[in-house]
Amino acid sequence: MERRVDLHTHTTASDGILTPEKVVRRAASKGLLAIAITDHDTVSGIEEAQKTGDEVGVEILPGVELSTLWKGTEVHILGYGIDFHNTEFKRLLEKQRNVRKMRNEMMIARLNDLGIPITLAEVNARKRPEMKDLNVGRPHIAEVLMERGVVSSVTEAFERFLGKDGMAYVTPKRISPLDAISLVHQFGGAAVLAHPGLYDQDEIIPILAEQQLDGMEVDYPEHNEKKRTQYRQLAEKYQLLQTAGSDFHGERHGKMYHADIGSDYVTYQVYLQLKKRIQRLNHMHK
Repeated sequence: MERRVDLHTHTTASDGILTPEKVVRRAASKGLLAIAITDHDTVSGIEEAQKTGDEVGVEILPGVELSTLWKGTEVHILGYGIDFHNTEFKRLLEKQRNVRKMRNEMMIARLNDLGIPITLAEVNARKRPEMKDLNVGRPHIAEVLMERGVVSSVTEAFERFLGKDGMAYVTPKRISPLDAISLVHQFGGAAVLAHPGLYDQDEIIPILAEQQLDGMEVDYPEHNEKKRTQYRQLAEKYQLLQTAGSDFHGERHGKMYHADIGSDYVTYQVYLQLKKRIQRLNHMHK
């Protein structure tokens, strides 16, 4: 059986449905050899994931998904192998989360202006008590919109209101993707551009490559075959590691948000290439 690794998963530490332990156990049940835990702007789920990984034989690569802004569009940079115990890095992530809180407030205000009277308290009530610093984000707002009967699915919530073309979409000031790459490298990690097909800004790829971007997420649930081929060619052109991941968040109201864990994956050989890159970066930034 092919040895598979999913490099993009979320837990209740950010906007996933399953706890880190349950995400790892699901990965084990799917026969995955390793996964990266890449919660939004937080590393608080990694220790629990590693503990479970040791129990069930799934290797855990510490990761994070950083929210950045480029020409008015939110762009995500995945950081792998970062020293997630570093207090300075954790402090910087807290600043990132504060921007996320501000965006939630702005989006809710915009929804109120559209005649949809949801509150921040309702959205924050989606927090799971077991994760104290849970990142509340757009999927939680989408859940409230569904419960209120404003939309019938998370997909509809994003298409109509919360996605980049939605009526309530806002983009507060964030760090740039160039800053995020430098930040990841500073703390000994490898930086990868997440789901480039969602941005419609392919001109950013050579700019990020010049900034020493390490890789690009080529295989991704919302990339069709044409996009996968396109990003594979661009990754080869700019000598970027070709990564893949499911962007697993779990099921919301019976529907899988993005895709099930392991649906898109890299081979163990590619995973080892990524780990070698991380080792080099760790060595360079000590």
